[in-house]
Amino acid sequence: MSCLVPLCVSSLWTQGQETPPEKTDNSRHRCLFDRNPHLPTMETEPEKVRVSKAPGADSASYRCSACHGDEAWGPSLPTRGRAKSRSLSASPALASTKEFRRTRSLHGPCPVTTFGPKACVLQNPQTIMRRGCEDFATRPRGVTRLSALPGTSFPAHIQDPASQRLTWNKSPKSVLVIKKIRDASLLQPFKELCVYLMEENNMIVYVEKKVLEDPAIVSDDHFGPVKKKFCTFREDYDDISNQIDFIICLGGDGTLLYASSLFQGSVPPVMAFHLGSLGFLTPFNFENFQSQVTQVIQVQTFLPNDEKLRPQREAAGNAAVVLRSRLKVKVVKELRGKKMAIPNGLSQNGVLAADLDAEVGKRVMQYQVLNEVVIDRGPSSYLSNVDVYLDGHLITTVQGDGVIVSTPTGSTAYAAAAGASMIHPNVPAIMITPICPHSLSFRPIVVPAGVELKIMLSPEARNTAWVSFDGRKRQEIRHGDSISITTSCYPLPSICVRDPVSDWFQSLAQCLHWNVRKKQAHFPEDEDEDEEEAEEEAEAEAAAGEEG
Repeated sequence: MSCLVPLCVSSLWTQGQETPPEKTDNSRHRCLFDRNPHLPTMETEPEKVRVSKAPGADSASYRCSACHGDEAWGPSLPTRGRAKSRSLSASPALASTKEFRRTRSLHGPCPVTTFGPKACVLQNPQTIMRRGCEDFATRPRGVTRLSALPGTSFPAHIQDPASQRLTWNKSPKSVLVIKKIRDASLLQPFKELCVYLMEENNMIVYVEKKVLEDPAIVSDDHFGPVKKKFCTFREDYDDISNQIDFIICLGGDGTLLYASSLFQGSVPPVMAFHLGSLGFLTPFNFENFQSQVTQVIQVQTFLPNDEKLRPQREAAGNAAVVLRSRLKVKVVKELRGKKMAIPNGLSQNGVLAADLDAEVGKRVMQYQVLNEVVIDRGPSSYLSNVDVYLDGHLITTVQGDGVIVSTPTGSTAYAAAAGASMIHPNVPAIMITPICPHSLSFRPIVVPAGVELKIMLSPEARNTAWVSFDGRKRQEIRHGDSISITTSCYPLPSICVRDPVSDWFQSLAQCLHWNVRKKQAHFPEDEDEDEEEAEEEAEAEAAAGEEG
């Protein structure tokens, strides 16, 4: 697995405030000095992580929060030989009355580059760029390079995020087709795609059960034999996250958001066809879907070794892909005597039911969000009044209609309508955008992807707030509840038509008409000649005046 962004080297130790300690203690940076005998040692294996603790008073105090954390891997998913990422929390040092706090990695957790059971990022040496982290990382005096330190393992190169391409470990066999509900214009494309996948590619097609309950599909006798081959599931009841190799979306941007909500862990590659209204996230046209799907799902080894098929063989299965970062959101609510019915032991987002902590009386729910988390005032006529914390520090209080916390992908959605800037999906960042703030100076801001945001109702709030995740799972937030937001290590791999940069600017131009303006006309040539003649006459008159 390739590490796409610097993970730990931008993290610095701070004591009390944001000032670094006078002396550099090598033993405190856990992830750069893994073999220090005075610190816990972590040994990673392909299917498990084993932590052994060496004796020492300071062994539990110093850990890199970017490497050792609580990122949930979802049900039945192995840890794949890497430590989990943790959100920042201030912890007091043992045998000391002062608190040591260390900022998280600015770039957030390293994204998991395995997508579903069979897909991953192609390891292409031509798209490797040199990691420049060693040049600015904090290092002991007299050490010119961190990799020169004994017992350290420091990757010097990283994959270029703008040149990532998809590859398959095995040929994909199961595909999830997501169709926009209640749209009669999509019935024929849906039927053509499913027949093509089943009969010509011998693939197992999963669809949501309510898709096949459409009266137009039920009454179609010609589609009956194909309909019997479908595998169906019900949202919130059936977990299909470990059974899908590939996802195809038919519709608008909402189908991609729905696909993201079905996978709370690793997401299989997504190919989205533009059959909706806007289509900012759906770059493919459906006219020639057979050749486009074939080019994406074919594995090189399954193509004939024919010189005429060399271009197809080199391009097969190696489509460009953009990793759209998601937000890991944790909602902590106080139990107020109301029991919430959870069907079949599953929570609303399809993962295992939330843990209940009987000691503190809290209920914890986790979500993976692709676009944005929106906190608003709901039906109340009062201003929303919420406190926003960044890495444990109160940064502001939002007084207005609400606040939007979005990913770079979501920066072109609700955040753009609220006046925020548009950010390319490859930029590791989190955007905070107020909704109609009652302030003339509250501008949207962009913070590093590695920070942890926490949003709570202010003690002075007159009313409750409401929160939604990609426009779904809307729920009320009361006093004592909290919303923690950070970057997830499970991005959504979206397949590109050409490349991430070209597709993004194409969507800006076609969907949002970015910087569309009638061009300014140039001066006519005769006017230019008249101006030149006038200048020459003026110069001649000036010269004649000087001679006279």
